[in-house]
Amino acid sequence: MKNEIREIKTATITQKGQICIPNIARLNGFEEGSKVSIIVYKDKVELRPLKKISEDMLPAFISEETLAEAWDNLEEDEAWKDL
Repeated sequence: MKNEIREIKTATITQKGQICIPNIARLNGFEEGSKVSIIVYKDKVELRPLKKISEDMLPAFISEETLAEAWDNLEEDEAWKDL
């Protein structure tokens, strides 16, 4: 089964909205110092090793602020003005 649950742990959300992630280092891709992606859905949050994220999902990580920086210029304004 591809999405087989291996373990269920709990954590307490602090006053600052933070949690301490229980030790999951034994899971492939969650080594010390590695990057993780945090994917927020309406009813859940997923942590995934960043190297395992599909390239098809990368556009989901681009924020509106990042896009605004890239597209906030005269050339882009000119290209979109008649649409």
